[in-house]
Amino acid sequence: MGATVIKIEAPGGGDYARALSPELFALINRGKQSLALDLRKPAGAGVLRRLAHDADVLIESFRPGVMDKLGCGYAALRGENPRLVYAALTGYGQTGPWKDRAGHDLNYCGYAGVLDQTGTAAGPPAQCGFQIADLAGGALTCAIGILAAVIGARASGHGCLVDAAMLDGTLALQAVTLAHSTAFGVDPQRGHDLLTGGLPSYAVYRCADGKYLALGALEPKFWANFCRAAGRPELARKTPQPGPAGEPLRAELAALVAGKTRDQWETLLADADACASAVLTPVEALHGDQIHARGLVQEIAGKPAFGLPLRFEHAATAATAPAAKLGADTDAVLAAAGYSAEQRRRLRDEGVIT
Repeated sequence: MGATVIKIEAPGGGDYARALSPELFALINRGKQSLALDLRKPAGAGVLRRLAHDADVLIESFRPGVMDKLGCGYAALRGENPRLVYAALTGYGQTGPWKDRAGHDLNYCGYAGVLDQTGTAAGPPAQCGFQIADLAGGALTCAIGILAAVIGARASGHGCLVDAAMLDGTLALQAVTLAHSTAFGVDPQRGHDLLTGGLPSYAVYRCADGKYLALGALEPKFWANFCRAAGRPELARKTPQPGPAGEPLRAELAALVAGKTRDQWETLLADADACASAVLTPVEALHGDQIHARGLVQEIAGKPAFGLPLRFEHAATAATAPAAKLGADTDAVLAAAGYSAEQRRRLRDEGVIT
């Protein structure tokens, strides 16, 4: 059974964002319909309320209270459709002293303690190359909430407000960090704990060609397999230790890995069952054998696009149509909602739709 989802978006800015805009727009909006509607005009808010009457889900990411001021907040739309699931995705949530603060991924990661844990022991906190808070803490957390609420609405006939905050979701991802703090009574130190390079057997090492190998041999069996495949079986007798006790082994591993290129290590360790892998660039990753076999990169309009990272039995997961231009489906969506050609012309003349 399909669902009707309304997503409310506001335009972004910035020179870098504008440079990325065409490619990013094409990647994340493929297969969607686009309706351009000015909610600042009363007639525009009226159109949204009418569309919400038959919708399953509405998603918006304005700061708290903005949609209420526009006459399209949860209370107003719930009156139109009691089973509507209204998802509000914000930086800090609908409540609390920070709810009206501005923020970006870097800020949410900073407040959640993630940024402090990212990087090397000798260096400052390192910025991640993808948006941990925006995507994992925010969008994916929000999607889980929406799915749960939709199931509840279909069972009970009553929707709800899903209050998803990027800070909340990012904080909730840190189970290992919380366990460390609880067990030892102190914050884990960047570069010294289990996941940030504290163990010689779970770290990143430079290869002969300046590229890198990711060694993830946490468990004894994987550590033994790595040592054997690397031609140093005697190293398996040394238990990897954190802190100063582990530095001699780390130095041995650094010298060992530096003796071969990244691709030589990849070939040598591919079937060793050692949890060791090449560190690929993003472009290299797109052409990986596993990525290709899973169909995770597909072509739309002559350009690469990510396929759906899920598989459903008896359902196709191929890439969909290219992204629609802004407002390309305005007439079709409004016509399906019962607006006549004359009503649409009047809305367009008033600047409510484009």
